[in-house]
Amino acid sequence: MPSFTTAQARRIVLAAQGLHRPRLAAASSRRAVNAAVQRLQLLQIDSVNVLVRSHYLPLFSRLGSYDRADLNALYSKAPRRLVEYWAHEASLVPPELFPHLRVWQRRTWMGASGVPAELRGPLEASILELLERGRPLTASSVQAMLGGGAERPAEGWGWRWTASKRILEDLFARGEVGSAGRTAQFERLYAPIGDVLPGAALALGHTDTTEALAVLAERAAGALGVAPARSIADYFRTPVRETRAALDGLVAVGRLETAIVDDGIEPWYLHPSAVLPRKARGRALLSPFDSLVFDRDRLHRLFDVHYRIEIYTPAERRIHGYYVLPFLLRDSIVARVDLKADRAAGRLIVRASHAEPGAPADTAAELADELRLLAGWLGLADVVVEERGNLASALAPEVGRLV
Repeated sequence: MPSFTTAQARRIVLAAQGLHRPRLAAASSRRAVNAAVQRLQLLQIDSVNVLVRSHYLPLFSRLGSYDRADLNALYSKAPRRLVEYWAHEASLVPPELFPHLRVWQRRTWMGASGVPAELRGPLEASILELLERGRPLTASSVQAMLGGGAERPAEGWGWRWTASKRILEDLFARGEVGSAGRTAQFERLYAPIGDVLPGAALALGHTDTTEALAVLAERAAGALGVAPARSIADYFRTPVRETRAALDGLVAVGRLETAIVDDGIEPWYLHPSAVLPRKARGRALLSPFDSLVFDRDRLHRLFDVHYRIEIYTPAERRIHGYYVLPFLLRDSIVARVDLKADRAAGRLIVRASHAEPGAPADTAAELADELRLLAGWLGLADVVVEERGNLASALAPEVGRLV
């Protein structure tokens, strides 16, 4: 059984995630974008747009400057290389994972149970008929076209969703309706699932739970390189006990290998594609929804960083800020920055910057360079560092020297 130190396991994970080496200076191609997505297996979607939509950031972290239109084309133009479905959360995933995710990702809490029974059946039939007629539609368009049958519910019902939105989300969770892309306002464009997936077999195919879980567990293990069962389960949000059984089954047939990290009792699972670099030389700002930081306990174990998203924390109780990105330098997370894109003024605002304990001496200089690259990719002309956080006084002059 292979045995690794924490430092070695950390480098294996960074290599599996494509974060272990410097990015190319040249702008990345659509082929490189697709390859990076296939390596990660998913890009989590989130509606917060204070910096940039979250699914765009992981590719910048790994590729540097790339054309976001290349990613858009992968999930909005047929034949799609990516489709939206429930995975870790709402995510872009390879289409071949759809039938396997559908087995485990039934978000029943988002269903149509709150819609009155006498309305539910007829409304669902009307929505499906409407979607079958032609172009993909947003929930608001569906509501408008259906008229009075989709009135806004009473105060306090769900997220103030209309009945038609409830039905659409239920159909989406069941895998009967898919997303043909998103509007500029980030509204999901609903379409029949057969129109979204690149093959009828994917839309109609069914797989048993054992096979589905084995596929998802193996894909997650490949994206992580080496990880404990709970981290692998968290990747696609599958149940831990069943995922552990699937992983042990994959070990039994030679598809994975168990490993020990720092002489611990808990087995970790090693994918055969995993590599152990001698050094990690990458540098990246990481989205709060980046797959490297999905599992906070594993992040703490490997990087000794306690990271939490504070978006939903009241402002007066936030420690590091609203939209905080960890800064990876070589094989350590050395700082975190609260960022905002001021698009009207053309500025990337560093609202707060904090160095981690023991951060190396070049943290401010490396971070300043990374912030300039990010600003350029976002089409922002300047970087402004506000005086909050223990790194701000060192970061501000470094940013100035890059102008």
